[in-house]
Amino acid sequence: MKKRSIFLMAATATLYFNNAYAQETPQDSIKTSSIDQIVITGNSGPKKKIESSTAISTFTAKEIQKQNPISAAALLQRVPGFAVETSGGEVGNNLFARGIPSAGAYEFVQVQEDGLPVFEDGALQFANADNFFRVDNTVSRLEALRGGSGSIYANNSPGGLINFISKEGSNDFKGTAKLETSTYGLMRTDINVGGALVQDKLFFNVGGFYRTDNGIRKTGFRANNGGQIRMNLKYVFDKGYAKVYYKKLDDRNTFYLPIPLLQDGNDLKEFPGFNANYGTYSYRGVSQLNIPQAGGGFFKRDLENGIHPKVDVVGAEFKYDLGNNFSVLNKTRYTNINMEYTGMFPAGAPKLASDYATGAIKDGGLGMSNYQYSLVSNGALVNPQYIQKLGFWAIDKQMNNFVNDLQFNYKFDKGSVTAGFYKSNWKSHQYWNWSNVLATASDKPELLNLVNPSMGPSDTGYSQTYNGVKDMSFLIRDSQIQGSLNDAYLNFDYNVTEDLSLNAGMRYSRDYYKGYKVNTTTANLNNSGLTTDGTHSFATTTADDNMAVLGNQYTYWNYDINKVSYTLAANYKLNKGNAVYARFSHGFRSPNEEAYYNNISDLSAIKAVDTNQLEVGYKYYSRTFDIGIIPFYSTLKNLSFTDVFSDGTSENKFANTTNFGVEIEGYTRLFNNILEVTFNGTIQNPKYKDFVGKNADGTTFDYDGNIVRRMPKFYFNISPAVNITKEWRAYVSMNYYGKRFQNEGNTDDNVLPAFTEVGAGMSYQLGKIRFAVDGTNIFNTIGITEGDPRSQTAAGTNIRMARPIMGAAARASITLDF
Repeated sequence: MKKRSIFLMAATATLYFNNAYAQETPQDSIKTSSIDQIVITGNSGPKKKIESSTAISTFTAKEIQKQNPISAAALLQRVPGFAVETSGGEVGNNLFARGIPSAGAYEFVQVQEDGLPVFEDGALQFANADNFFRVDNTVSRLEALRGGSGSIYANNSPGGLINFISKEGSNDFKGTAKLETSTYGLMRTDINVGGALVQDKLFFNVGGFYRTDNGIRKTGFRANNGGQIRMNLKYVFDKGYAKVYYKKLDDRNTFYLPIPLLQDGNDLKEFPGFNANYGTYSYRGVSQLNIPQAGGGFFKRDLENGIHPKVDVVGAEFKYDLGNNFSVLNKTRYTNINMEYTGMFPAGAPKLASDYATGAIKDGGLGMSNYQYSLVSNGALVNPQYIQKLGFWAIDKQMNNFVNDLQFNYKFDKGSVTAGFYKSNWKSHQYWNWSNVLATASDKPELLNLVNPSMGPSDTGYSQTYNGVKDMSFLIRDSQIQGSLNDAYLNFDYNVTEDLSLNAGMRYSRDYYKGYKVNTTTANLNNSGLTTDGTHSFATTTADDNMAVLGNQYTYWNYDINKVSYTLAANYKLNKGNAVYARFSHGFRSPNEEAYYNNISDLSAIKAVDTNQLEVGYKYYSRTFDIGIIPFYSTLKNLSFTDVFSDGTSENKFANTTNFGVEIEGYTRLFNNILEVTFNGTIQNPKYKDFVGKNADGTTFDYDGNIVRRMPKFYFNISPAVNITKEWRAYVSMNYYGKRFQNEGNTDDNVLPAFTEVGAGMSYQLGKIRFAVDGTNIFNTIGITEGDPRSQTAAGTNIRMARPIMGAAARASITLDF
């Protein structure tokens, strides 16, 4: 670890002290001038950034290339107002917009490709939106909108819109090819080509990537393996254009979950035998599951498949000038997803092996009078100090989404009117089969068997395990949710003067949700005729005593949404490069999937989350300096908390919140373009309001005025870069994430300490070839993004379960532009 950090620091220092300085704008400049940028997200049509009364951040393909983000979530860390947790790996990460709390995922923002959702709901259980999208060289630019008009142009997006816009072909044939490797076994190839099949008429673009690596955390297997291909074909005619496109994603990604750490005052340090920067419970030694089922047959699962989505997308876009200043735009897309999701979820913190075996059942022990542990792999007797119960969670999801957005636009001298109708039908069916396994509490865990040596191997209840499985298929869930969304929207832009513009928008949502769950019963394998080892029956083990079995009884539910979202804004250009704006918006988020499931017998207990936001902003853009300062205030009502715990249950609490904050985003070039600095930061104060009630055990709670869980009051990113020569460039990037609380009670034993993550890199441009080295977390910081929402703190110990960022790593790449 130290060698990697020293190497990265030395490489960066060498570049900084190189004495050849550029005297002209470098080829490798990180930033495109914002003064000329056009944005389309959250607007009725293309609009200059300075004229848009929205809080929007933009990143061109060149800027994304310079940052070389390891995931989509890592790229979104550069957006103020978005608190992003990146510790899950390449996918499965969490984004919180403007202090809006949730269980995770992308619950209050919508992730889009070319203005339509990657999937309609980006926060379905185990289906985070970033599971179905990858950043590669087919992306032309990213536009990230916070708050504002998000609720007018998309569903369930009061926190904002994240729109990845695809490259299209032009008359000039051009392309990019990239080869990348790393310190963790990465081999990745990206390619993108585009051009004209018929000059000025028919254009194409095709690209994608394939990647395999071992993962920064040491899994003992291929942690990430797969890729995608994206292509589009566009025909341009006198009065418009028609475009068709296709995407295929087939990728496997390991999902990293909390690990044990030791709390030392305000710091979290390594747990003995567990490397905080590179260790994981998702390890080869516990990766295979093959167990008989109470209903017959076997259930087999491979942890090495991790999160494995197979995504097929086909879509079309059509624009036509109807004459007399009228135009029509129609976007349509069909998405089909089959995803296998397998993760190793710790079921609480490690326990002393003796306490776990002999402790009282009411305290989480097994109440054994005598015990003996052995390794499943070879039968050797062992006496571990700590053991870990791990949830082997297996989920299968079949999802599809058909969406159509029809939009009419009328332009007049002073502005424009846009009216549209949005229709989306989507469905998600899921099957869960969860088991618990028993393992050593180390970063290379091994499966354990636990028996009572005072009994004979043929005695009933002799063993607590079956080949390391503590609870066989203890939870099975079969459920479905589907939505039928019918939304009409209207947007009005009016230029009062050349400098003053007004914007008003409204969206009427008439949405229908329905679904079902299959009820379950319990059974065991005692009388099945099966044996545990070819000799002994399942009566000799307790591992099968509480197996779930799907029945033939279904519970159905329906829920309707009838809501109006609206926004009103004004933008005033002080001069060519200065503008101020103000916006008020009201939006909502429909109840999430787990809220429906938990309240299936009485859906009146849940409501849509209502949001109100007020923001004012100042924006200044020039060729060498940009700044945006946006104070905001937001309130939320009926916010539900639906964390899924290790036993398959989930909490059912509802809260109101308030937040006041300021977003800052800036960029500057100094000293004749030698030094560039990009910066974004957020200062906020998200609090619970009127959050009182009863816990599941009947005790009362009062969290009124507490800080919203997992939300930092202050976080920022600053990235200075030195253009040493016209060809050479070096940069340092620093992410700071402030102190947070894991729980609503804001207790000291659930503090997530502040941390700073530093990255660094360099690049050299040789004609059309670019060489680059990028290092992440070069100081090997133990930075905690979240605790374990599925487990409470281990009482009476200083053991804490939390999910740290990845350890130090470096990537090297060669890119050819042609």
